[in-house]
Amino acid sequence: MDKPSDINAHLAERLRGLRSERGLTLDALAERTGVSRSMISLIERQESSPTAAVLDRLAAGLGVTLASLFADKARDDASPLARRADQRVWCDPATGYVRRNLSAPGHPSPVELVEVILPPGARVTYETGPRSVGIGQQVWMIEGEIDLTAGPDTYRLAVGDCLSMHIDQLVVFHNPAARPARYLVALAADPAHAGIGGVQR
Repeated sequence: MDKPSDINAHLAERLRGLRSERGLTLDALAERTGVSRSMISLIERQESSPTAAVLDRLAAGLGVTLASLFADKARDDASPLARRADQRVWCDPATGYVRRNLSAPGHPSPVELVEVILPPGARVTYETGPRSVGIGQQVWMIEGEIDLTAGPDTYRLAVGDCLSMHIDQLVVFHNPAARPARYLVALAADPAHAGIGGVQR
């Protein structure tokens, strides 16, 4: 797993870069996301370790996926191969859930793959709402089981189950079991399923 200092430095650089590219001030991003100006500033100065919920709000406000915050800026000369030893790994300080970006960092691709390990009893909630560009998501269970809420519906997923959804709604991952759950998340843009007034995750 990446050292917290290394991953926080990467997140700080990505957030500053994306905010600058979009011409957003700290105040403007705070207004878009509901994350306080002071919190965004602390994250950009590497003085705070953001939670998954905070990062999701910031990603939505910047018009990118949550996974892309852990990737590198896209470039044409980026390698298409991501060796396991080089894949960026992050642990949510609030829940202990661990996410590994599987896709090659910086390599342009319409699909992003993420491996997640959700500890026993952990619950991760994303509630940033509609996006102007739709994002489709599929979750495939590898080990254990989870309860996954997508909008008004909750599904119990066991090994081998795969659930498709759009992330323009409340999404909650909960591990009710006494052992960790491991699953694959695949994300891809779906312009045909754009929301109103939001941005993509």
